[in-house]
Amino acid sequence: MNQKLKLTKPSRKQTEEVVTEVVGEHALPVIDFLRGKTRISEFIVAEELEMEINETRNILYKLLEHNIVSFIRKKDRIKGWYICYWDLNESMIPQIQAKLNGQKLEKLEERLAKEESNTFYLCTNACSRMDFDTAMEFQFKCPECGSLMHQQDNTRTIEFLKDKIKELKKA
Repeated sequence: MNQKLKLTKPSRKQTEEVVTEVVGEHALPVIDFLRGKTRISEFIVAEELEMEINETRNILYKLLEHNIVSFIRKKDRIKGWYICYWDLNESMIPQIQAKLNGQKLEKLEERLAKEESNTFYLCTNACSRMDFDTAMEFQFKCPECGSLMHQQDNTRTIEFLKDKIKELKKA
């Protein structure tokens, strides 16, 4: 399956979803600018997008942490400074998305196990929700508002979690 992920070129939507999730929406203009180009100077990226160079570098380094971009560094012969030239690694997007989905799946399965194996109590004002042991420590009174806590029917929560797990397993 990993071989399939490496060969699949991600859609623009898939790239945008992954970048938004791991770096943030503010990185999308940088991704769009780099798409289809090779070895673009960070100064050109900043200038074309009308961004401060520091902001541009921050975004590029965050993208680099997830291998969404790569760079080479060359020394400017005139000024003597090092300049980074950036490339977009769109081929990494499916792998990153698979990893993110795996992490989400793991968390959802942990939450499902907790929901299925515990009894939860909810404040009448919905200030707090806690498992039986914690509710007992507070004598079944909400620590926020002091009202009595009642056993919650978490059937809908369990069904929701099962649906989300099923959805992620299909992806």
